[in-house]
Amino acid sequence: MPLPAIPRRVKIGDAAAFAGTTPRAIRHYHAIGLLAEPERGSDDRRRYGYDDMIRLLWIRRMADAGISLDDIHAAFRSTTGIESTTGIEQSLARLEESLASKAAAIEAQRAAVHRLRETGSPLGLLSPLVTGRLRDLPPGALRSADLDTLLVTERVLGSLGAAVQADRFIVLATHPDLRAEEDRLAEAEAALDDTVSPDDPRIEDLASQRCDHETALAAAIEGSGLEEALDALLDRADQHTGEEEDGARMSVMEAVGKMPYDFSPARVRYEERVVALLHSADQDGDGDPRAR
Repeated sequence: MPLPAIPRRVKIGDAAAFAGTTPRAIRHYHAIGLLAEPERGSDDRRRYGYDDMIRLLWIRRMADAGISLDDIHAAFRSTTGIESTTGIEQSLARLEESLASKAAAIEAQRAAVHRLRETGSPLGLLSPLVTGRLRDLPPGALRSADLDTLLVTERVLGSLGAAVQADRFIVLATHPDLRAEEDRLAEAEAALDDTVSPDDPRIEDLASQRCDHETALAAAIEGSGLEEALDALLDRADQHTGEEEDGARMSVMEAVGKMPYDFSPARVRYEERVVALLHSADQDGDGDPRAR
C-alpha cells in the first residue's frame, strides 16, 4: 500500500494544526525570537521543515505545562551552553510552587461547593469552622441577617472570630424568648433614623436594654455547654488554618472605616453607648456578652 504524499515542508496553517496551536501564536514565537523564521517558498509564504516542527512541538509541550515563554526561551538557550541550568531550575521551582498554590485554591473551591450543596443555603459559603457549628440548626432557624453578620465577622476577624460569634445565633435559634427580644430591639434600633436627635433620652434607655439582652445571651451561652464545644473546636483549629481566609486581612478599625452602615447620628450615638455599657459590665464582672 503506497504511502500518502509526505511533504518536505508545510505552510504555517498545517504547522499550527499539527502542533495544536494557531498561526497567530507561531507568528508571535517568531517575533520574540523563540522560533526562528523559516525559509519562504516562491509564493513568499513560510515553509516549516522537520526541525522547525520539533522545536514548535517542544514549545507547545512546555507552554501547556505552564512554563512562561520567557522561561522557555531561557531553556532553549541553556541547551546551547549560553546559559547555565540554574535559572531554569529556579523557574521550575517557582512554577511548581505556583501550581501547588493553584491546586490548593481549587481544592478549597471544591470544598466550598460541597458545603454549599450539603447545606443548601449560603451558610455553605462560610468557613468550615462556622458551617460545622451551624449546619444542624433546624431549617429557617438561621436568618438571612444572621448569615450577613457572620459573613462580615469572617472578613474582619477570620473564621475563628465567626465561630465564636456562631454561639450567639445557636442560642437565638433555640431560645424563642431571646429571639423575640432580639427582634424587638432590632426594630427599635432601626427606628433610630435621622428624625431622632442624638440627645434623645430614649437612646440611653434602649442602650441599657441592649446591654441587658447581651448579658442574658452570654448567660444562655454559658449554660448551654456551647463554650466547651467551641473550646474543643478551637483545639483542632490548626487543621483549618489559612484554608478559608479570603484576601488581605485588615484591622478592626480599618474595617469600621471601610464597611458602610447607613447609621443616623442617633444610631451612632446609640452604638457608642452600647459599647460603653458592655465594656463597663465586663469590667465589673457582671457578664461577658459576645460580639453581636
